[in-house]
Amino acid sequence: MRVALTGATGFLGLRLVRQLLEQHDSLTVLAHAGSGCALGRITRFMELTGAPLALITELPRRLRVMETDLCRPGLGLPNAEFRRLADELDVIWHSAGNINLDDDLGSLRRTNVEGTRRVLELAAAGARRPLVHHIGTAFVGGARREGVIYEDELDDRYGFENSYEQSKYEAEVLVRDWSRLHGRPVVVMRPSVLVTDLPPHPELPEHPLQFLSRIVESSARSGGLAERDIPDEYRPVVRLAGHPHGHLNLMPVEHAAAVMVQLASRPPSGRADVYHVVHDHDVATTVLTALVERIAPVKVRLVEKRPDDPARLEAAADLYPGFTPYLSHRRRFDDTRVRNLLGPFSSGIRVDLDYLTTGISTRRTASATGAP
Repeated sequence: MRVALTGATGFLGLRLVRQLLEQHDSLTVLAHAGSGCALGRITRFMELTGAPLALITELPRRLRVMETDLCRPGLGLPNAEFRRLADELDVIWHSAGNINLDDDLGSLRRTNVEGTRRVLELAAAGARRPLVHHIGTAFVGGARREGVIYEDELDDRYGFENSYEQSKYEAEVLVRDWSRLHGRPVVVMRPSVLVTDLPPHPELPEHPLQFLSRIVESSARSGGLAERDIPDEYRPVVRLAGHPHGHLNLMPVEHAAAVMVQLASRPPSGRADVYHVVHDHDVATTVLTALVERIAPVKVRLVEKRPDDPARLEAAADLYPGFTPYLSHRRRFDDTRVRNLLGPFSSGIRVDLDYLTTGISTRRTASATGAP
């Protein structure tokens, strides 16, 4: 079976490479042209994460890297090369995307919507009618903050918290419409926020929540609060809009990749099969505020709405407004379909304060390291 993957050097894509190589002898990596040596980056990831030496040694034989451009017709390939690629594939995994919540909608659409369109064109041109696995997001549910989001739901009645959500919604609409138009099955995987406890490393993609570390640490420095050992009574209060009983689903990325590949082994229904790839427990908003307090010498207080008179630290904390609305979310993502197919599939990982701290901060805290 010939399998291709976009986004192979991304945060999720690297884990998918490892999972897919456990299922298939070879893998075609559709790498972004000019982004550097994809084989080298994948190899380095395998080395840093303790992959078996035998697997690392075999990577040059088992991985075929093709430089492509998802923003151009024919993936930027010569016509004959595009046709050859299309005709040899049985499965296409589309994991590439722009995950910057606060990027402008035009930029996000170019990558997330038009990139998806180009992948579907590749699938439509293939003589073997390859099956498309599209990596979406559970957050196509948009700005609905309460209740249950079901796997078959896809509408924009609630609006969106940010342009990223909107672009991913539009991409999934495109995938579903393509499936109906061509009478072809597709598989849509919707992960929640992907996280890891693998410590940050300059040669690895950033953790999606690592922006928290950058913002609070730079804000603390600019406010003259670079020292972490400030007594609690002297720590300034930062007010953030959020719900004290809010919660957010954070999914360990390694577990997400394993679940996705397990789901891919199931025969498709013949239409669009949509799966929420989410963790078996949510993380309380108060854990996220405690995470901020670990990274920076501040106290976080949740308030009903954004302060009208934000202090300098509060204004800096709101530099990533695409994320802050999630502190008010109290909704749940239904994953009944996944559980019915796979049965109990718990990762055994508790995503808690120590887990999150290890994955986003280069600083080691006493609590995180187990020191007294």
